[in-house]
Amino acid sequence: MSVVEEVSVAAAQARMLEGVVVRFAGDSGDGMQLTGNNFTEATALYGNDLATFPDFPAEIRAPAGATFGVSAFQIYFGSDDVTTAGDAVDVLVAMNPAALITNLKDLVDGGLIVVDADAFTDKNMQRAGYKANPLEDGSLDAYRLLSIDISKRVLDTVKPFGLSHKFGLRCKNMWTLGLTMWLFDRSRDAAIAGLRKKFAKMPDIAEANVAAINAGHAFGETTELPAGIEIYKVPRAQVPPGLYRNITGSEALAYGLLAGGQLAELPIVFASYPITPASSLLHTLSGQKHFEVVTFQAEDEIAAVCAAIGASFAGSLGITSSSGPGISLKAEAISLACAVELPLVIVNTQRGGPSTGLPTKTEQSDLFQAIYGRHADTPLPVIATSTCSDCFDVAIEAVRLATKYRTPVIILSDGYLANASEPWQLPDFNDYEGFPVVHATEVEGFSPADRDPDTLARVWAKPGTPGLEHRIGGIERDAVTGDISYDAENHQKMTLMRQAKIDGIARDIPLQTVDQGNTTGKLAVVGWGSTYGVIHQAVKRARQLNMDVSHIHIRYMWPMPANLGELLKGFDEVLIPEMNTGQLIDILRAEYVIDAKGLSKVSGQPFKIREIEAAIKAQMESKS
Repeated sequence: MSVVEEVSVAAAQARMLEGVVVRFAGDSGDGMQLTGNNFTEATALYGNDLATFPDFPAEIRAPAGATFGVSAFQIYFGSDDVTTAGDAVDVLVAMNPAALITNLKDLVDGGLIVVDADAFTDKNMQRAGYKANPLEDGSLDAYRLLSIDISKRVLDTVKPFGLSHKFGLRCKNMWTLGLTMWLFDRSRDAAIAGLRKKFAKMPDIAEANVAAINAGHAFGETTELPAGIEIYKVPRAQVPPGLYRNITGSEALAYGLLAGGQLAELPIVFASYPITPASSLLHTLSGQKHFEVVTFQAEDEIAAVCAAIGASFAGSLGITSSSGPGISLKAEAISLACAVELPLVIVNTQRGGPSTGLPTKTEQSDLFQAIYGRHADTPLPVIATSTCSDCFDVAIEAVRLATKYRTPVIILSDGYLANASEPWQLPDFNDYEGFPVVHATEVEGFSPADRDPDTLARVWAKPGTPGLEHRIGGIERDAVTGDISYDAENHQKMTLMRQAKIDGIARDIPLQTVDQGNTTGKLAVVGWGSTYGVIHQAVKRARQLNMDVSHIHIRYMWPMPANLGELLKGFDEVLIPEMNTGQLIDILRAEYVIDAKGLSKVSGQPFKIREIEAAIKAQMESKS
């Protein structure tokens, strides 16, 4: 039988699956993120629905082989709707002992392990904490093990290109990618084209990596693999027709902010200071100058937010971003923006805390900070993103509220959403209704304290406009003239006026809907932010078991939708999973006097579907 005939037989006998979770893991210098991104692109082109979860180490470059320096990239893809990066791992690609020992706990029994046997040296195993070689001592008997001398094979493959030993070994991630593409019947074309484009000025590097991909793929095709290791076939997903692209949450936020500026007919000024995991927003926007955006990397967090406020005072839309520690530094200036009533968008990409905490891990622990974290009575709108693609619409909505109500608006994202990716059907921009901003031009009777009678928004006049020259500042202003005022009654009036303006936004946002299930029933699982995907899947599975459970996901965190209280009171029980110690649950209890139950997770990792499922079943059983 020829090689081609053998491959055809293998493909015909491929293992059919509805969904698979694959995780690539290795040192931070092993190129796991690049490998995962290339595999993601091939999977998207194949037609599967997917979600990814890049998991970075906190250290910029940890010692080689250290467990705390392991970088991982997980992808869940399937033929049904995929809303999370998956629970247990089906296929683990581990480039060294540290990657194996730190990720093995997540592998399903009978799962496939692909390892580079050449990396299992005494030194590497000792550094990872192994006392014996796990590839030989029987500790992996519960799994299907594919141990390959990848490093040796890669060096042989790239020898014709004259690379040094060091640079040759850097191609082993592409060899592994080629093998993984064979396992899942993916096309190598996009990855090869991408490598040739990326290394266009270094053709030897490009062709060495291409040769490594092809060699890994050929290994799978021509080698007699151990029993039980075969090609996986995951059918294409049934998705609406249209133009799709793979997008991360940070990219979607950036494009949404640009779109919001276009819909408001305003130039935007994005002033920021680098901080993990928020920096990617600045990176994306800095390359979009053709959309009337100016990006400014300030010397610190305070300078960044003050520059954004200055841009809004000048008539543009100021935007700034950070993570929890940086938002703390910005707090005084955010209160200034509330006091002077200028539009400002603040993006908080939450991370594990407190302080430096877990800078590359995810958390939802800044909700209290966003809603309450300023001095004095300083309310402002807070909106949370729920998926990567949802980031686009949330950013537009934040721009709309900021410009319409002349107020700072906080967008809550998190490290998981910022780095994760999913297919996004490109929207038709003509479907979005514009909200063009009109700056004040009428000179007669002008006062900087003038307000819209419906929204209570303060007039927005560009400084320097003839006849409209004015001053603003943090000292309290007279409600009529805008002059400095220390009058007690005036301060009472202004404080209540600013609060009424924010409270009135509840009339301008959609009523809360139920994502899945009925509007009344035994149990409502209430979430916000990036918990959307896991709650969606857990509730879906519970409902398939005929459980009376519904899913409610909140976008508008403050002010909350006008009907939310009555909606929640229609359920016997309320369960709130959060990646914090219980912040939304305290807010809902205080606002609506409901006896909600919390499910807390603060490990720096997103929820698993099975964790939400277990909580739902326990809640239903206790109720019964």
